[in-house]
Amino acid sequence: MTSAVLIQYVGFEAKPLVREYTFNIKEAAGDPRQFTLTILNEAFHSRRVRYQDAPDICSLKLQGEMATFANNPPHTHYRITDAELQVYHSAHSKPARGLFKRKTEKEEDF
Repeated sequence: MTSAVLIQYVGFEAKPLVREYTFNIKEAAGDPRQFTLTILNEAFHSRRVRYQDAPDICSLKLQGEMATFANNPPHTHYRITDAELQVYHSAHSKPARGLFKRKTEKEEDF
């Protein structure tokens, strides 16, 4: 993807089975193009994805398609898969931390 490409998040629409996210792609030369990406509502209900992460997930997918196809993806609509959600979650999850830190060996002697 070249620096002359601007990806703009437009918004989302809640539909019966999916949430549909809309993006505009603007290039220095050429007309703007519109892309839609969907995530199944069930993925939100089962907590495999958070609502606030969805635009980022869709943006990353669209950036990948733009990079793969030299800024000219073959489709204007994409569905985010469970595998893609898992990859995003793995890359963005923080290790669980407890409320108390563990004692070191020196602290246990006291």
